[in-house]
Amino acid sequence: MKRGKLIVFSGPSGVGKHTILSKIIDRKELNLAYSVSMTTRKKREGEINGVDYYFVNDEEFKKAISNNELIEWAEFVGNKYGTPRFVVEKLRNEGKNVILEIEVVGALQVLELFKNDDLISIFLLPPSLDELKNRLLKRNTETLETIEKRIQKASHELSIKDHYKYNIINDNPDHAADQLAEIILDEIKR
Repeated sequence: MKRGKLIVFSGPSGVGKHTILSKIIDRKELNLAYSVSMTTRKKREGEINGVDYYFVNDEEFKKAISNNELIEWAEFVGNKYGTPRFVVEKLRNEGKNVILEIEVVGALQVLELFKNDDLISIFLLPPSLDELKNRLLKRNTETLETIEKRIQKASHELSIKDHYKYNIINDNPDHAADQLAEIILDEIKR
């Protein structure tokens, strides 16, 4: 059985990563699998340990870091999130193409760690920062101050898009999803 590829799919908050992925995740020819992340945040009602996340306490998370059990990790709003190495390796050994939908900080860690491996790196860009701001405003889930901070962060993140092998502009979700699927198909045929 051919070992699966590792796919890093990232971009600024609000660019549409989850929307694009949801359009292609079930396409059989792509043979995609999500990796379940580890987190220190509290489990929400209805979430299942090992399905939605691996829920651990701060001490267990720090131990996973020191034992090199995570391929990437970052902290958001006081909670830590990371990708367990054993999950990624298990899925890849089963022939699955593992897709990591992660923030840029974590993506850069993965790009460095797997630079000599079968890594597919894809950065999703907004048509413009103004359009990204409009999308975040339409969500109506954050204050204007938080949105401004996200736009500043996005501006920095866009400056490192050339670290990725592929860039996709999300000016139309269906078109961007088709581009993503085409890139993955081309890469897994190699």
